[in-house]
Amino acid sequence: MSARALADGLDVVTMTLTASEPAPPPALTVVWTHPIIDVHARWYPAGRSNRALYPEWTSGFTAQMTRESPVVCFYSLRGNNRLTFACSDAVNPIGIVGGVYEETAEVKCRVNLFTKPHPAIKHYEVSLLIDTRDVPYYQALRHVGEWWETHAGYRPLEVPESARVPLYSTWYSFHQSLVVDEVVEQCRLARELGCEAVIVDDGWQTTNSGRGYAYTGDWEPVRIADMREFVKQVHALGMKFLLWYALPFAGKHSRAIKRFEGKTLRYIDGVGAAVLDPRYSEVREYLVNVFETAMRDWDVDGFKLDFVDWLDPGKAPPAREGMDYALITEAADRLLTDIAGHLRRIKPEVMIEFRQPYIGPAMRRYASMFRAIDCPNDSWSNRIGTLDLRLTCGRTAVHSDMFMWHMDDPVESAALQLLNVLFAVPQVSVLIDKLPADHREMLRFWLGFWRGHRDVLLDGQLSPLHPESLYPVVTASTRATRIVAVYQESIADAGVDVPAKVLLVNATLRDRVVLELSEDLGQRHVEVFDCRGRRVREEDQPLPVGLHPLRVPPAGLVRLTIR
Repeated sequence: MSARALADGLDVVTMTLTASEPAPPPALTVVWTHPIIDVHARWYPAGRSNRALYPEWTSGFTAQMTRESPVVCFYSLRGNNRLTFACSDAVNPIGIVGGVYEETAEVKCRVNLFTKPHPAIKHYEVSLLIDTRDVPYYQALRHVGEWWETHAGYRPLEVPESARVPLYSTWYSFHQSLVVDEVVEQCRLARELGCEAVIVDDGWQTTNSGRGYAYTGDWEPVRIADMREFVKQVHALGMKFLLWYALPFAGKHSRAIKRFEGKTLRYIDGVGAAVLDPRYSEVREYLVNVFETAMRDWDVDGFKLDFVDWLDPGKAPPAREGMDYALITEAADRLLTDIAGHLRRIKPEVMIEFRQPYIGPAMRRYASMFRAIDCPNDSWSNRIGTLDLRLTCGRTAVHSDMFMWHMDDPVESAALQLLNVLFAVPQVSVLIDKLPADHREMLRFWLGFWRGHRDVLLDGQLSPLHPESLYPVVTASTRATRIVAVYQESIADAGVDVPAKVLLVNATLRDRVVLELSEDLGQRHVEVFDCRGRRVREEDQPLPVGLHPLRVPPAGLVRLTIR
């Protein structure tokens, strides 16, 4: 064991295990404590809506290649880091614990290595990054993401520009009942609103519309008469075409489940499908060929790969004869590496989407897009999921779960579905031609706003404030523009070094936002818009230091500029 200081309050502890002869490594636990001083909440990738300080005996989770990331952050109510730690091994199952040790009012941290049986090895090395710097929590987490990128084998897949623009998804709007002409018409309307790609989701591979995955595995376009022509029609609109696959599933009605009998991890009654075992070379070759053939024969531009997290080493049978890998993690790595490599040789700018929870640093090697976990009509969860992803995944494109709403919802309420994911790439999944006129106006206005300020929303300095309250205020800044979005009845702090343009988004259903200024902005030109983009007020107003209640319609926008 050795320790190295990277900076004041930033250290790396490295542990190296060696053996003279290959042997199964023993279970190993690394334990340390940290005083609970100005520590009030905890962020971790598996936490979602829970930021509580649990006791150390109930606060653990397992991170591995296909599930979560090995990182935890303890922070103050001012949003400053007090202790962040991360593990360099984001492939093997790692038990991560960080909670209150009652006896001493300390945080007890544990990293559990080799919690599952592991094949014999002679060498293993792992590092822990421990950050106690008094910096904003999001800065500490961003540094973790950058630190992971420095490790051999974790180089992220390049992100094409086509992965950083709004797209249309067929899932919530069509589910499995896909009709080519109807989908193409939605794509035409979505393209007019600013979407530049479509994900054709589950349903294309079966005429059954009863949900479940009993008809997955053969991946033939049973519902689509001419898939290449379908793709061609979408391309003619100027849109990219992505196709959904449940990566490891072989449904009970497929030929694949018979072909690979005895070569599955398990059968899942609830979904009507088995999980193929990538430790067999013939399984990997079959799956790689499925995607390569689809790209060559149909000219698709990318894939939404679902259920990668079901490649779970914790639920795999022991290795047996005929396998060329003993570990699920190693076999999954080989499978995903081969898929990404083969597809990039055909189309270097291939788009590959993964979703929570398979979003760790190792997974950035294979996907250019990370999406929030499914949360239909749940704007609140979509905001939390996308911002959680943004904190550690660098330039990998973060996408919202495709948002939807009821057609009779008030337009201001419907607008919150989009406003809650402003800091991610929006995925739209409504029947656009069925929307009321005011809903279409709203969607056009806010997608136009997003496209016009993408440089700030995706590439600016992101500051999601108060994670313990689930990000009620979020800012993003460049030298020229600052965007402040308010999601609860909170004071919108404009911060320091305020640029010439400030855009204040009222992502609530109240008719005012309170802006706090710690510096005098002088005379500013104030324009106020409703959720449909109609200007409702325009005036010049002095903005000195202090609190400024601003009248703005629900789901509306305030633009502050210098004339």
